[in-house]
Amino acid sequence: MNSFTTLDYVIFALYAAVILGVGLFVSRNKKNSGKTAEDYFLASKSLPWWAIGASLIAANISAEQFIGMSGSGFALGLAIASYEWMAALTLIIVGKYFLPIFIEKGLYTIPEFIEKRYSANLKSILAVFWVALFIFVNLTSVLFLGGKALQVVLGVDPFYAMIGLALFAAAYSLWGGLSAVAWTDVIQVALLVVGGLITAYIALDNVTPQGGVITGLQHIFDVAPDHFKMILNESHPEYMNLPGIAVLVGGLWVANLYYWGFNQYIIQRTLAAKSLKESQKGIVFAAFLKMIVPVLVVIPGIVAYVMYQSGAGTATIDGVKEAFTGVDGAVMNDNAYPWLIKTFIPTGLKGLVVAALAAAIVSSLASMLNSTATIFTMDIYKQNINPNASQKQLVSVGRISAAIALVIALVVAPALGGINQMFQYIQEYTGLVSPGILAVFMMGLFYKRATNKGAIWGILLSTLIAFYFKIGPNGWMADSALSSLFVTLPWMHQMMITWIVSMLIIAVVSHFENKGAVSEKAIIIDKNTFKTDSTFNIASYVIIILLVALYAIFW
Repeated sequence: MNSFTTLDYVIFALYAAVILGVGLFVSRNKKNSGKTAEDYFLASKSLPWWAIGASLIAANISAEQFIGMSGSGFALGLAIASYEWMAALTLIIVGKYFLPIFIEKGLYTIPEFIEKRYSANLKSILAVFWVALFIFVNLTSVLFLGGKALQVVLGVDPFYAMIGLALFAAAYSLWGGLSAVAWTDVIQVALLVVGGLITAYIALDNVTPQGGVITGLQHIFDVAPDHFKMILNESHPEYMNLPGIAVLVGGLWVANLYYWGFNQYIIQRTLAAKSLKESQKGIVFAAFLKMIVPVLVVIPGIVAYVMYQSGAGTATIDGVKEAFTGVDGAVMNDNAYPWLIKTFIPTGLKGLVVAALAAAIVSSLASMLNSTATIFTMDIYKQNINPNASQKQLVSVGRISAAIALVIALVVAPALGGINQMFQYIQEYTGLVSPGILAVFMMGLFYKRATNKGAIWGILLSTLIAFYFKIGPNGWMADSALSSLFVTLPWMHQMMITWIVSMLIIAVVSHFENKGAVSEKAIIIDKNTFKTDSTFNIASYVIIILLVALYAIFW
């Protein structure tokens, strides 16, 4: 086992100093120091394409991927990569069909679109929901997984690790706003890609006694062929999580469109672009980066699985069984990535790799904090509490609300202990609300007859529909005479059905309310709305060709 040495601590400290230095330097710039809400929440609308693309990925890639997705790679293999590769295609759709409308409307926040298209009341309801989701799901899960990772790698108390990560993210993001977050993200994403590649390389090099990356790759493919199938059949034990063709044409689209198109902490940096074209270039750059994420996180998870199985031709690793066995005898899949770092990464490089892991965690925390503050300030405080707030007051409220959100998340995070394959858990239970919200946005964007009453009924009933689908799989009515009324479906199917039914509800209620007339708040689209330049188009075609090739090879 390689321990964390003085050199590793020095390298990690150097990383922390650089990030804090850049963040605080950007914050001191008078244009980015929070003089106005636009400066603080939208980086003065000055971000170039490469900063947007890097920041999108840094906000997205966190402990949820490095720990959670690597754990799912351990459990089921390359099939989990559909989240990343299909996300690349989703980003292209968002860039072409959503961003032109968002930027034309001059949005600060995603809930603001709800006000422009439906009503201020519905906006306030959804804003409260999003703030709660960021605090109790996103921030808590990132903190918990980050603390768990540093516990395995460094042997520190996970709660103290969470506090350290939280203070690190707060140190520059609360003062500098989105500018500090986005510009530090450029460094963070470079570091997490380099660190991820180093971990994947060393893991593959150590999976066989003779060594060699190509040898290692061939070995894991030979001994774990089921871990290299993208489309799972019904006999696979993880089919309920990744139900075959649904990852291409089913419920995964609900999760992806909701996350990449209507998630404030993701979409916020695209709203801060210099122009629509710059934003679209940034989003297609992010799509290319998404294509390599499975190499960084899923392949190491498969390597850890092969080592755990300890089959013929696999290097013998002391303590591997114990590393993945919980106190109750259950297999701890999410230990895969931190165990690889602790076991195989040498002195010096270990400091760099742990810094990359911290970069993934801290950048996501900073993005979530900034977006929580943006929604609370612009959509709740300014809308309902102090409509005449000055620019200085708005920025102050943003900083205070972010700090409070972080404290709450720190208190709640330890309660997440005991959840295995957390990446899948987060996706499934976000799916209770995402189909209804996606339905409201999609109908608002592309159905001119959608009304406010239709949207309210759609989102309320969608939650009940989604909850109905959870009763059967969880066995909540198993002993009841009514048990036959509840079906057991993969959760992606649940999401797809809920989304479709929610849109039908919105359409029907809107029709009866408005007698089929076009809403006075309808989005007007003409032939020029979705025009994109040659750079965006060529890059999009390249990504689509790569996706077709990958699914053809690993089907």
